[in-house]
Amino acid sequence: MKVLVTGGMGFIGSNFIRHLLGETVHSVVNVDKLTYAANPRSLLEFESDGRYQFHQCDIVDEAAIQKVFVAEAPDAVVHLAAESHVDRSIASPSDFIQTNIVGTFNLLSCALDRFESLDSCARSRFRFVHVSTDEVFGSLAASDPLTDEQSRYDPSSPYSASKAGSDHLARAWQVTYGLPVVVTNAANNYGPFQYPEKFIPTIISRAVNGKQIPVYGDGKNVRDWLHVQDHCIALQRVLEESAPGETYNIGADNERSNLAVVHKVCELLDELVEDGVGFGRKHSEMIEFVTDRKGHDFRYALNTEKIRRELAWVPEMSWEAGIRETVQWYLENRSWWMRVENS
Repeated sequence: MKVLVTGGMGFIGSNFIRHLLGETVHSVVNVDKLTYAANPRSLLEFESDGRYQFHQCDIVDEAAIQKVFVAEAPDAVVHLAAESHVDRSIASPSDFIQTNIVGTFNLLSCALDRFESLDSCARSRFRFVHVSTDEVFGSLAASDPLTDEQSRYDPSSPYSASKAGSDHLARAWQVTYGLPVVVTNAANNYGPFQYPEKFIPTIISRAVNGKQIPVYGDGKNVRDWLHVQDHCIALQRVLEESAPGETYNIGADNERSNLAVVHKVCELLDELVEDGVGFGRKHSEMIEFVTDRKGHDFRYALNTEKIRRELAWVPEMSWEAGIRETVQWYLENRSWWMRVENS
């Protein structure tokens, strides 16, 4: 298939494109606005690959997106483009409304035009995979059961509210117009090529630079941590094997408090950094508790039985292996994230 991937220069998008081009026979059309969170250097090796095309395009610009659909005639769409940083959504919510809601509306409209132009065989293969987040379900208490695909939406931040709105739009286009939409809700991703403002890269970059490592509140907030490569395999499985109208939770059953994550990364830095410690002290001594985020959700945790049962997907990367690989990647690729930080 020719797969149109939005947000392909971002963290999950670039990893997903690397996966498709490296592990499948699909070709890729990458659509990205090239915002602050995008990094073309993440996909440099594919610039001369005949199976890869890039269009710099803002999904909020409906006319521009329509031109891409007409020119490239994709067989499927995997929609990853989104404003995704909660702190930024609190400071500037309008950007999130535009990209996550208006941008998704434009993509759905263009995808529907494309879908309706296809013959019956091509229609049966077409999918619009809408990639969302576990944050749309809102905060869980420590004793609450895992969130499943039927759980009530209860978003807390402008980011999660805008993603919830885009999820509802995608499902409406499935029900009303028959566009073959599949929605996925994923846990916190980690791994290589993640923008430095995110939690784990922030820990690494600040520790390496001898700066205090900020932890919101008491650090007890809990997230499920999913390695990005496992997420990419799941998205491929959804793209190729799911039925229209389905929703899948994608998580790793790997709940960790923020403080536990920080201590694990610091432990690895103590081991892997040449002098064994950071600036004459253990890296954990750089931890600094700061004023909590507004509306900070306590816990997200997904029930993933459905995707395991229906699509035979299970996460393959253990937390121990995944976090070690991630820390090593950031230490070995300092030029990548330092250039991003300084841009």
